[in-house]
Amino acid sequence: MENIGRHLLRDAAYGRLRRAIVDGTLAPGSALRPDDLAERLGLSRAPIRDAITRLTSEGLVESKPQSYTRVTEVVAKQVEDAAAVLGAMHDLAVRQVATALTPDHLDAMRRANTRFAAAVTAGDVEAALAADDEVHAIPLLAYGNAAASGTVERYTPLVRRAERLLFTSADAGRSVRLHDDLIAALAAGDETRAVAVNTEIWGHLHHSVTL
Repeated sequence: MENIGRHLLRDAAYGRLRRAIVDGTLAPGSALRPDDLAERLGLSRAPIRDAITRLTSEGLVESKPQSYTRVTEVVAKQVEDAAAVLGAMHDLAVRQVATALTPDHLDAMRRANTRFAAAVTAGDVEAALAADDEVHAIPLLAYGNAAASGTVERYTPLVRRAERLLFTSADAGRSVRLHDDLIAALAAGDETRAVAVNTEIWGHLHHSVTL
């Protein structure tokens, strides 16, 4: 039980720190001091240190021994590379499930896109990002490829910080329309069209978040 408890604490520290970096609570360049973070999060230093190590491996934190540990800046090349990988994984998922999604899958995508459109109109960036994730998660989950899902989980945070700029701009309306086009192609079982639209969605994101 003790090992399980330590594991849960590490995951909790990692999840909370990653969310704080992605949502801007911990801005680029912010110093990360384990003692301060432990007090702030109500955790011990050990899970905080583990979380910082994981986040460093993911490119969200950088550290120089005896000098600093801080949140990385949003670097155009890293964002560009991550967006390209995400696009490839989502293209793969759409290609594999284009003729296999059920009416329930499609209805869930439509509802998510409705929430996305409402959030964009309201200027609610957090809700927009969550709903956008839901739209794209459905083909990915239906595909059921753990490697693809793990890759998406790994690289999404690098894009997400820059992606916030997209959902506060007029370009977000285009994303709503592209989602509609993707859902229509999947409903028709048109693999070629579905992949083409999905590629356009991720290509648009790739272009928009490149600083």
